[in-house]
Amino acid sequence: MRRLLNVRPNSGLRILLGVLPLVAVALVYLMASQARHAENPRDKLLPTPGAMAEAVQLMSRVDPLTGDRPLVVDTAASLKRIGVALGIATGTALVLGIGLGLLPVLRAPLGPLVAAIAVIPPIAVLPILFIVFGLGETAKIALIVIGITPVMVRDMAGQVAAIPEEQLVKAQTLGSSTWQLAVRVALPQAMPRLIDSLRLSLCPAWVYLISAEAIAADVGLGYRIFLVRRYLSMDIILPYVVWISLLAVAMDVSLRLISRRAYPWAHPVRSR
Repeated sequence: MRRLLNVRPNSGLRILLGVLPLVAVALVYLMASQARHAENPRDKLLPTPGAMAEAVQLMSRVDPLTGDRPLVVDTAASLKRIGVALGIATGTALVLGIGLGLLPVLRAPLGPLVAAIAVIPPIAVLPILFIVFGLGETAKIALIVIGITPVMVRDMAGQVAAIPEEQLVKAQTLGSSTWQLAVRVALPQAMPRLIDSLRLSLCPAWVYLISAEAIAADVGLGYRIFLVRRYLSMDIILPYVVWISLLAVAMDVSLRLISRRAYPWAHPVRSR
């Protein structure tokens, strides 16, 4: 009797199984939208695909008051904020993670501090950030950095600390210094995990970004969503939510491809 654990669909079937739930959700939405509009043609809760397409087209046009395309400037502003924050968080996690995982003398004083910061709800410190940094870009970027960096640091430190002791002893026997151990032994083995940690941090990073933009911003995807909610403009909100999801998926797929190309040894091919 073949166990379910050993059933591995081929590539075509995997694509089909992945698409089916999305199609099912879309069909359920279409049926619900049609039912509501049949009862009330002016319903705003579940806009039709046509209404959402018109809204997206409107948001993509040049605003005569500002001379900008709202969807374009919102996307650019949000991507800039999250890009800068992810860069800072990744660099910090790389340096501190290797340091904490490799050096007990550094782990002893900084390990508890990182662990304490990691359990603080980032949204709770948002008012403090606005008071300290003002309502500009710094506070929004700082919220994302504070929200994801401690978790990434702990993940990296754990990965480096798990390097077999034999590797470190052999490298020291061959005359490697602490710096060489970090760069030539710890860094190559930690990089795939760093990329995975960054991928896992994308969702909370977007949550913190949207939260900050909703409270204090004059441009951005989160700002636009919370701006139009007062008008119950679901025909704009839903496409914006879908667009944010597509951006996050694109970032995740890009990071996965980078990891597979740069570190193929960390992605063994599983038998079908």
